[in-house]
Amino acid sequence: MNKKAMISFASSAFALMLLLTGPASAADLRIGLSGEVTSLDPHLLASQPNLTVARHVFESLTDVDPQTKLIPGLAESWRALDALTWEFKLRRGVKFHDGSEFTAEDAVFSIARPLSIKGSPGGFASSVRAVESATAVDRHTLRVRTKYPYGALPEELNSILIVSRKHAQNAGPEDFDSGRAMVGTGPYRFVRYQRGDRLELARHDNWWGKTPPWTRVTLRVIPADPSRTAALLSGELDVIEHVPSADLKNIIKNNKLRVSQNTSWRTILLHLDQYRAQPPGVRGPDGKPLADHPFRALRVRRAMSMAINRNAIAERVMEGLAVPAANIVSPDVFGHNTALKPLPYDPEGAKRLLEEAGYPKGFRITLVGPNNRYINDQQILQTVAQLLTRVGIQTRVEAMPMSAFLGRVRKEETAVSLLGWGSFAADLALRSLVATPNPEKGYGAWNWGRYANPKVDTLMEQALASVDRGKREALAREANTLAMQDLAFIPLHHQVVSWAMRADLAYAPRTDEFTFAHHFLPGVR
Repeated sequence: MNKKAMISFASSAFALMLLLTGPASAADLRIGLSGEVTSLDPHLLASQPNLTVARHVFESLTDVDPQTKLIPGLAESWRALDALTWEFKLRRGVKFHDGSEFTAEDAVFSIARPLSIKGSPGGFASSVRAVESATAVDRHTLRVRTKYPYGALPEELNSILIVSRKHAQNAGPEDFDSGRAMVGTGPYRFVRYQRGDRLELARHDNWWGKTPPWTRVTLRVIPADPSRTAALLSGELDVIEHVPSADLKNIIKNNKLRVSQNTSWRTILLHLDQYRAQPPGVRGPDGKPLADHPFRALRVRRAMSMAINRNAIAERVMEGLAVPAANIVSPDVFGHNTALKPLPYDPEGAKRLLEEAGYPKGFRITLVGPNNRYINDQQILQTVAQLLTRVGIQTRVEAMPMSAFLGRVRKEETAVSLLGWGSFAADLALRSLVATPNPEKGYGAWNWGRYANPKVDTLMEQALASVDRGKREALAREANTLAMQDLAFIPLHHQVVSWAMRADLAYAPRTDEFTFAHHFLPGVR
């Protein structure tokens, strides 16, 4: 079965199940997660593994469907009252896990909390930096005033999970990990967390949404691909995410299992240090310091991009689980420009550009990245290193667990770094990855190379300010195009994300890659 047919089959099965499945019986669901969970605090670090587990317990005011379309969450509706003021009407009768009522005061507290958190390499402050004030008009009406016109506020508030003011006030990450502050409104409530191993959850029977079919859920953290697949095949797990490419064909042939796939919003990219005179690990071909900073030259960045064979990575390293990238966001995401195409693989052209830039003998770099976070991430690092070395950029790889990698980044010990980023809008991705770092505005929180281009910043700000979605997307697309033509970073590919599960389960494959227990439905083969 080809990829499109498989996606169509999964979607059809999912739709059929919605029609045929009656009230679900009590059952357990065991899910194998691929990424390392570093904290249960929903406002500490904007990483997919952390948010995957947090979103079972906590919810946001706005939500997104499997295709990343904005839909109501804890807010039933919202509207712009004027250029600076938004009003959100909150759901009535929503209960926290302790039985207390969710009110606008909890939303006010949750919007303010990310700005109070210190020491995160990439938190959520940027999502609320535009907010001047959040006010509870009454128990079920929230009014948010922004510092400047900001059309992206409803999308931004999707990133802010709502915590219980009573339980989270004065709470730190350790209070969430222990469960003391893990009190949300979501479909599941906290039972037990064993760091590095699992999170156990129980159904929240007073949840305002449709009752989930699973009474208990275990989220197992299994970053090692062979171990995750083995646990599924043995029956130890019911579902795994990020199916290893090496195992995919055999799993598809297994009539006891089902696979759902989709092109995800995640762009895999290389950040290049463009701000320090002597970036760590960057040296001349003889190992001595360079007189000039190579990554500041567009010709060098173009040479590096042209040295990378994206098609080979997609077909061989990723075994079909990738689409070569030239955009900051994947196809069909708000602000994607279909006219942008990846630079062609041209090693000889890359060598000529390096010579023109003043590096006829190349230079040395250290490429740093995770080995347990993205699909085949360590293999990607090794392949990129080999391709760069072939054109004269001698590349050494340092691969490590994601937590250690983020620690290195936080200490500014990397110059060439592998990162994966997903967003449901190009202007939001630009703000985090490309905008000139500005803590006051919340710009550039993940712009590790500190790329800066005032034209890109201006277009991005104009896009974010517009409440006209058509105008906003045009501006976001223009900013995306300019940043990618300038190679603010080197895009590699967009991931194709896969879930494998028992054949009697179905899951609508999500563009945002999230794995949610309450979205798995039983009863169809």
